[in-house]
Amino acid sequence: MGPLSAPPCTQHITWKGLLFTASLLNFWNLPISAQVTIEAQPPKVSEGKDVLLLVHNLPQNLAGYIWYKGQLMDLYHYITSYVVDGQINIYGPAYSGRETVYSNASLLIQNVTQEDAGSYTLHIIKRGDRTRGVTGHFTFNLYLETPKPYISSSNLNPREAMETVILTCNPETPNASYQWWMNGQSLPMTHRMQLSKTNRTLFLFGVTKYTAGPYECEIRNPVNASRSDPFTLNLLSENYAYIWWLNCQSLPVSPRVKRPIENRILILPSVTRNETGPYQCEIRDRYGGIRSDSVTLNVLYGPDLPRIFPSVTSYYSGENLDLSCFADSNPPAQYSWTINGKFQLSGQKLFIPQITPKHNGLYACSARNSATGEESFTSLTIRVIGKWIPASLAIGF
Repeated sequence: MGPLSAPPCTQHITWKGLLFTASLLNFWNLPISAQVTIEAQPPKVSEGKDVLLLVHNLPQNLAGYIWYKGQLMDLYHYITSYVVDGQINIYGPAYSGRETVYSNASLLIQNVTQEDAGSYTLHIIKRGDRTRGVTGHFTFNLYLETPKPYISSSNLNPREAMETVILTCNPETPNASYQWWMNGQSLPMTHRMQLSKTNRTLFLFGVTKYTAGPYECEIRNPVNASRSDPFTLNLLSENYAYIWWLNCQSLPVSPRVKRPIENRILILPSVTRNETGPYQCEIRDRYGGIRSDSVTLNVLYGPDLPRIFPSVTSYYSGENLDLSCFADSNPPAQYSWTINGKFQLSGQKLFIPQITPKHNGLYACSARNSATGEESFTSLTIRVIGKWIPASLAIGF
């Protein structure tokens, strides 16, 4: 189906000006046998997007139709209607300015909000004889796509077996249900756990290492579900020990490394490139230990003094000159070449085919680190001698 468009001669009339017409249409109230269906396009709607309630199998010989918000067909829930004769649109108290009704009875809702979720009723009026008509009543439920939830805690660092923690699944979402998991399994209900009436809030009484998590919560409605990232509580204990790791090895004791407050804080004065890498901390108690996710320390340095390869200084005329430059640097250095003080090119390599004595000179490589702002260079004096003669020919002279 192509894009819909509103009737070109549609008249916009407010509900207050057409109470009589609306009452007359409602007076014809008999069941309809046509299998009218309503389809949402798209079926899952994100907040702020548009949705079209597309009507299928509309009966013939229509007099008009009315859209209501909810399942009650009263004036308060009246959104808009369309009268076929005269192509008239009538707007009611529930009209927000974002609804557009089309001649095929379909309803477009733009910039959908949470308030738009719920059921909609389409009231169809079919032409009859002069004394009566036929009415159909159809209901469609519109559900917004559930947002990705997250878990908030009343206490991020509870003392073991001593404090109550309240976990909440956010955000609060209308027309949705909540479900919880611990360690990837459905939540085991014990005397230490209790859910609120809506299941959105979880109470943990006297948290231990067995009930510290990880926890996940899910927001679900009839068409969509979304689960949070895992959330784990950090239990505090008077007998905790703290251990630091670098590159998956326990951090060696060094005069440079200072770890005050029982190793909880790690201080690296005058950090060096050798201290680059992923750091982890581990908390241990009498039950065992748990290690944190890694945090990578990226130490910027260099460039060091460049090195030119090969370091050969004498070449025969007609040989190819192929030089490379390298300097230790983080981030990697940017390179440039000069010959006898004159800029040649940018890049790590310099290639000159079939050199001659005119290529004699001072070849310099410069390395620059854009992050540190440092620059260093080195040079190599190249001398091109006479043409190379194979040893087999040299013996004959």
